[in-house]
Amino acid sequence: MIDNNFDRRDFLKVLGWGGAAVALSGCGNTSVEDGKETVVSYVEAAEYVAPGISVYFNSTCAQCDAGCSISGRVREGRVLKLEGNPDSVINRGKMCGLGQAGVQHHYNPDRVREPLLRSGDRGEAITWDKAYALIAEKLNGVSGDQIDFLTGTVSGHTKALLGNYLESLGSKNHFVYEAVSPAVQRAANMKSYGMEMPRFNINKAKVVLSFGADFLGAWVSPVHFSQQYAEFRKGVDGQRGVLVQVESKMTLTGANADRWLVVRPGTEGILAMGVINALGVAGLSLSADVAAAVKPYDKERVSKDTGVSTESLVKLAALLKDRTPSLVLLGSAAEGYAHGSQNAAAINLLNQVLGNVGKTLEASAAVPFPQIAPTIGNTAALRMVNNRLADGQIKVLFTYGTNPVFTAPSEMKFKENLGKANFRVAFAHYLDETALQADLVLPLDSALEDWGTLVAEYQPEGVQISVQQPLMEKLHPETRGMGEILLSLVKQRQPESYKAFDDYYAYLRTAMLKNKSEFANSAMDDDVFWNGVLSAGIINVGGNLNKLSSKLSTNIQLPAPAEQDAKYPFTLIPSVTANLRDGRHANQPWLQESPDPLTTIVWDSWVEIHPKKAAELGIVEGDIIAIESKNGTINAQAYLFPGIHPDAVSIPLGRGHEAMGRYAKGYGVNPFQILDRVFDGETGELAMHETKVKLSKVGKRVIVVKDEGFAGGAQHGKKIAMTKSSDQVDLSEEV
Repeated sequence: MIDNNFDRRDFLKVLGWGGAAVALSGCGNTSVEDGKETVVSYVEAAEYVAPGISVYFNSTCAQCDAGCSISGRVREGRVLKLEGNPDSVINRGKMCGLGQAGVQHHYNPDRVREPLLRSGDRGEAITWDKAYALIAEKLNGVSGDQIDFLTGTVSGHTKALLGNYLESLGSKNHFVYEAVSPAVQRAANMKSYGMEMPRFNINKAKVVLSFGADFLGAWVSPVHFSQQYAEFRKGVDGQRGVLVQVESKMTLTGANADRWLVVRPGTEGILAMGVINALGVAGLSLSADVAAAVKPYDKERVSKDTGVSTESLVKLAALLKDRTPSLVLLGSAAEGYAHGSQNAAAINLLNQVLGNVGKTLEASAAVPFPQIAPTIGNTAALRMVNNRLADGQIKVLFTYGTNPVFTAPSEMKFKENLGKANFRVAFAHYLDETALQADLVLPLDSALEDWGTLVAEYQPEGVQISVQQPLMEKLHPETRGMGEILLSLVKQRQPESYKAFDDYYAYLRTAMLKNKSEFANSAMDDDVFWNGVLSAGIINVGGNLNKLSSKLSTNIQLPAPAEQDAKYPFTLIPSVTANLRDGRHANQPWLQESPDPLTTIVWDSWVEIHPKKAAELGIVEGDIIAIESKNGTINAQAYLFPGIHPDAVSIPLGRGHEAMGRYAKGYGVNPFQILDRVFDGETGELAMHETKVKLSKVGKRVIVVKDEGFAGGAQHGKKIAMTKSSDQVDLSEEV
């Protein structure tokens, strides 16, 4: 029961609808006595389940932040398989391998199963009551500005409760960290288009020019863009779509391109300016300021700087001029430098010059409920927390959904600085590297046994609120959902405001019913509405379109290509794979044993080297190579790969864990460790591609474990698919 004196507007804030941009019915300062609910927890399996017969429940995938809706197949009370929800505008019934592996995350034997309190170098199991009491004790006498929350991207009602809890503590220190983040792109998009993440309509383009945006692999919302790509290949107005990929290291998207252009690392912006210049030469009308800005980038200079031939440059400009509309995409290959923002500005300028804004690049919808809108992570957040730790400004630190001890470059000394906090609390599924440094570890439910809502950053059509519900009973009775934990913590601070909610399920159901009029007919029976929400797994709401603009910025300062460092001659490209991303899924065996789509390597790390450069250094496949930067050395097996610039080497991210369970610990190496502390000049983001390395053989060789079939490309001796040796392949040939 809610106090009659409790303001209804405040109640809506408690429930995550405060500050809503849409009209809410009945928002006067009246009593909420009429809003009392009888809510019971979802704790028992459905009685209608029959042995041997599968039932299906819709929920939300939590393996990444794309927000795909899923349908779980459950038999005898156990979830067996996940598929996509066909009613979702994000994934339309499809699902990626990363999402499928969510079942293994759920059943993983290395999950934390009960609260753990540090006792020397060991964790002592304690009760939840003791854990909550300990948090209250450690917060006593600590000011709000000495309490920090470091999380991954958060949205939905988890974010709402987190915000309410921070407010109750008097803290504004919520830092959102993602080790792999398109933050440079977001900032550039805001300057160019007036919004951080517009809608990219690959399916409406006749040509897609991608500067390293791996939209078929791990970029923004890959399941959605893969479906758009299928439509793109069918063509627009009878013209089959043409994909051109520009990058220094081939991605999965690059492997599917009609033309793959390899560029010298960091020169993507120069190429974009050169294409604009070539378009002007070919007769495309350019404004005076744009023409002046690109005048220095003639085809000879651009070819010299980027390594792309003048012929390829002219052909690319002609293709873009003749086939409209087109779409230009910006990915990590261009963002990851100290001048990443300048590269991004040049690439966005190309999109604008081609007239794509408002055609293949459109306005996205604004989430009408700010309290549950996603708060997006970046790497600049880690710098701020690390600096605060180093300066002794943080007394209590909470971490959730991120593993900075693993992903922070060793030069930042994050692990050492973390020890300066008086009390560290980790909300965790596993004892990963960060949880091992915590004083208190609180075990989380898996996404398949938890309640919640999620709002994805990329919204392809309107705004979709994805609903998460348990697909089965908990495997481990002492785990808790993040929403459940936050509700208990905020109850410690403001018991009167939250006393109506026995648990997070009651809170979430009440939240939905209090705003029912925004989602359905207000006269609809509450149970009918709520059951419909759970059945659908999604709520599609309106949302005013963000204001799309096209602000031409020609003040673009691109540095000349850096001279090769004689001591560290190679640029290190830490590649992001679709399966392992930043490493948070490395303990899921399906993903470890899924062959990399380009090298087919499994269960290990490798360093990709161009065959010609390998020949110069006397390196053959399987040689163990020491990759050394100014900040450290890691060893990995060599893989000769023609899809990389000769002046670059690449190592996939995600492996090299020293903790996190039996399927993660000890497999491969961690490239994050040896990254240089170089940051983008405008956004402060970590420049992931600015690290220079040298290579040396350590005198060992192994057989590279991969799934390439029989030697010589023969399948059972029939030679179904013929092969060429890597030194005979020209991957930039037109297909």
